[in-house]
Amino acid sequence: MTVMDAALRESLKALRLSGMLETLDARLAQAHGGELGHLDFLQVLCQDEITRRETVAFQRRLQRAKFEQQVTLEEFDFTASSKLPAAQIRDLGALRWLHAGESVILFGPVGVGKTHIAQALGHLAVRQGAHVRFAKTSRILADLAGGHADRTWDKRIRELVRPDVLVLDDFAMRQLSAAQADDLYELVSERQGRSLIITSNRAPSDWYPLFPNPVVAESLLDRLINTSHQVIMNGPSYRPNKRPRNPTDKTK
Repeated sequence: MTVMDAALRESLKALRLSGMLETLDARLAQAHGGELGHLDFLQVLCQDEITRRETVAFQRRLQRAKFEQQVTLEEFDFTASSKLPAAQIRDLGALRWLHAGESVILFGPVGVGKTHIAQALGHLAVRQGAHVRFAKTSRILADLAGGHADRTWDKRIRELVRPDVLVLDDFAMRQLSAAQADDLYELVSERQGRSLIITSNRAPSDWYPLFPNPVVAESLLDRLINTSHQVIMNGPSYRPNKRPRNPTDKTK
């Protein structure tokens, strides 16, 4: 290592350009070998730093999303059922709904892959630079209820309003209390113009009776449903296809 190389390395450390530092030896070798001119050397080093920063930012967004599983749309088996609306789901993968501030509702029986698709769409959004949060609806409601108890409700709902995409998994599983219905109303109202992805075992038309106050139900659900892309996912359970095979199982 020359004195100049050592000085460059120290400068990169001082400027916190670790992406350049990590690839410096390889780039210097290319430069010394005549593969890179002066401007090429600088450009490639800058691109190394940009790539590192983009990777770190992506990993940070992915961690904050709190997905249950790291799944993608590319790995979903659309051949599992001929009843799955594959073309509609793939179209959602273009994320036009996200850029328009619209929402997505995935509904159908247990096990058809709704949560996989919801997380996969969220993963695509993360890859495009969006901030995403995934959670079971019951946990969201419990968290907001805790905010009423310790007077941190405003802070907690702000954290749920902030992400570009909020995934509410297992929505409308059971009858809601008046307080839960009010919290959902506030959450959806505050997130107006920001996307939701909702999964549910019930069709949206069956959500209304779960709310104790019909006025709240109409105000909340009409606003939500009318600004959402609705995807009916039907067919046999997708979960057996994901179950690890036992080596002793006989192929049928």
